[in-house]
Amino acid sequence: MTDFVNAFRTAFELIVGLDPELVRIVTLSLQISLAAVLAATVIALPLGAAVALLRFPGRRAVVILLNAAMGLPPVVVGLVVYLLLSRAGPLGSFGLLFTPTAMIVAQCILVMPIIAALTRQTITDLHEEYDEYLRSVGAGPLRSIGTLIRDGRFRLLTAVLAGFGRAIAEVGAVLIVGGNIQNVTRVMTTTIALETSKGNLALALGLGLILIIVATTINGLAMAVGEAAESRHG
Repeated sequence: MTDFVNAFRTAFELIVGLDPELVRIVTLSLQISLAAVLAATVIALPLGAAVALLRFPGRRAVVILLNAAMGLPPVVVGLVVYLLLSRAGPLGSFGLLFTPTAMIVAQCILVMPIIAALTRQTITDLHEEYDEYLRSVGAGPLRSIGTLIRDGRFRLLTAVLAGFGRAIAEVGAVLIVGGNIQNVTRVMTTTIALETSKGNLALALGLGLILIIVATTINGLAMAVGEAAESRHG
């Protein structure tokens, strides 16, 4: 019990004292996850909106695929990205394996289906509300997509925040493609796993507390944004 209390005390001191290693790890984690979510958002928002509004052969299969991809196993994604970026892979010549870029790619692949699927559902709901108006102004599919994304930006922000929550907590895929290299690809989740196995509970607890704070903040923001969107359309 004493060791546990001491570990918590040391973890708190690391956070309050802004331990350089802890700050470096947290900063890299946020940079990678934010970059991954930004890239995923650029792709997923128009993709989800297009699937919601356009009618094309195989659309139902695409919807099912998007929903299923929300639960992609991280280790499988990590393995696929590893094979693509390894020396023997088609993208091996770029030398991206075991770099932050590889971790961004893996997180982007994991996050994109989440944002796209939630966007599709949001745009579908908005289209039901605005269908009459869009028809009256003669809006085509592209204009409708732009209008609904703009009007539903608060609801869509919730989808983006959900994606960020998934990205920042990811460990399996980033460990495979990043290698958990100190000062290069070591992020919060991989460090927690490593330091726990080494018995260095103080750093692991400190990062764990920060991760909980980040996750709680994201959930709080998502809830606030959702309530704001509901009251705006209420």
